Amino acid sequence: MRRVLIANRGEIAVRIIRGCRERGLETVAIFSDADRDAPHVLAADRAINVGPAAASASYLNVPAILAAAAESGADAIHPGYGFLSENAAFAEGCAKAGLTFIGPPASVIARMGSKTAARAAAVAAGVPVVPGVVPIDQSPAAIADAVRRVGFPALIKAAAGGGGKGMRIVRSNDEVAEAVESASREATRAFADGAVYVERLIDQPRHIEVQILGDQHGNVVHLFERDCSLQRRHQKVIEETPAPALAPSVRAAITAAAVAAAHAVGYVNAGTVEFILEGHGEDARFYFLEMNTRLQVEHPVTELVTGRDLVHAQLRVADGEPLWFTQGDVAQRGHAIECRVYAEDASRGLLPQSGRLLRYVEPNGPGVRVDSGVREGQLIGVDYDPMLAKLIVYAETRDAALARMAQALRSFAILGVRHNIPFLLRLLALPEVMMRVAGAPDLQVRGTTALEYRVDTGLIERRLAELSTPADDALLAAAAAVGTAVQLTSSARAIGRADAAGSDPWETISW
Repeated sequence: MRRVLIANRGEIAVRIIRGCRERGLETVAIFSDADRDAPHVLAADRAINVGPAAASASYLNVPAILAAAAESGADAIHPGYGFLSENAAFAEGCAKAGLTFIGPPASVIARMGSKTAARAAAVAAGVPVVPGVVPIDQSPAAIADAVRRVGFPALIKAAAGGGGKGMRIVRSNDEVAEAVESASREATRAFADGAVYVERLIDQPRHIEVQILGDQHGNVVHLFERDCSLQRRHQKVIEETPAPALAPSVRAAITAAAVAAAHAVGYVNAGTVEFILEGHGEDARFYFLEMNTRLQVEHPVTELVTGRDLVHAQLRVADGEPLWFTQGDVAQRGHAIECRVYAEDASRGLLPQSGRLLRYVEPNGPGVRVDSGVREGQLIGVDYDPMLAKLIVYAETRDAALARMAQALRSFAILGVRHNIPFLLRLLALPEVMMRVAGAPDLQVRGTTALEYRVDTGLIERRLAELSTPADDALLAAAAAVGTAVQLTSSARAIGRADAAGSDPWETISW
């Protein structure tokens, strides 16, 4: 490869452009009419307009993107995430055009894009799946019968789904008919495929995902796990690694299962195997959820604790290189947390916001990383995802990382649009997140058991009223709680002394 077209926008496009430059590759950006002066356009060696603001006419316009690749002389396409990143037809179109698709083969994308096919692949690989039924007969009566066979509470899920669409919880027989009809209708509208299947509902699970990397020579490694349990409406809000209070035996088993699933489908390039975790400690059980056949939004936390640059890895694998390290070479060091900073109003149900960024100053300093795709003065519209930036911090311990994240959030200056930083500060201040639950031992993460970590995928929904309080005094109290209630370990205090001296032991991390 010598010239890469990035079929995306925003912070991930900027991230990929940086990675390509570091690998000595030329870059081509695409942009819509709404993104003419966006940072990713200015960062690339060349930029080509692919259509109007609407994503369907620009960033999802496959003929226009392939034409831009031909016009620019690109020999490879990186899809980023979202948009066309998990579109098997797009990957196939790149291959037919003689372009290297920086991701897995189209056949793997297609297979793992079907939740039922992915489930079958996991079963074949010996990976645990949630007990359930995949009805061959997709009539409402047959699906309703499957729900009753699984038992209550049950979860109806779209076979081609994602992001919580086409998903319905059923807790009693009276709810079955309406849930089956609405799940299938929403699945058809969202994915042009109304097929659904049924699983037992796992109440209050954690969401654990494993980063994998495979080459074209049959080698696969994992880069450990991330905890993505802090989410709302199945959309992640905060991610971290290592997963707090995950028993070593469970970590070993879940990462091995991810590698087995990747081998089973012949996976190539970077991807993520997602699981739900039920229970605590050594007795916790995990179940396969899905495989994301792309780079994830939260990949920076993995980069920081493993010292492995995942975009560099994607480029090298796509160029045909065998993996240059073994599983034994990968280790976790310290703790990293990512917050997604959005233009949204927490007091109005996290409603996306628009406006001009009158002031935009990112926090900086040792242990702080910001991946963003916006700039001061830019108009934030309503055409795309409202993410402004990803704020990532790392430190030697989880407590130190939490304190550093709170400080970084307080230092993030954004004026002109409402944003979710107050919401994030309140979320970080929850006792469950800080692992300061009444009656639980006040221990550091390396010495805890899962019983002290009370976060699950439903926590935000249960505490939404207090998290969305618009009062300024609530924000100040939340900021103070995170900054003072977290008691730093001696190693975290050492990091604080290094900060004061203008250096940090983490500055040597390999990208």
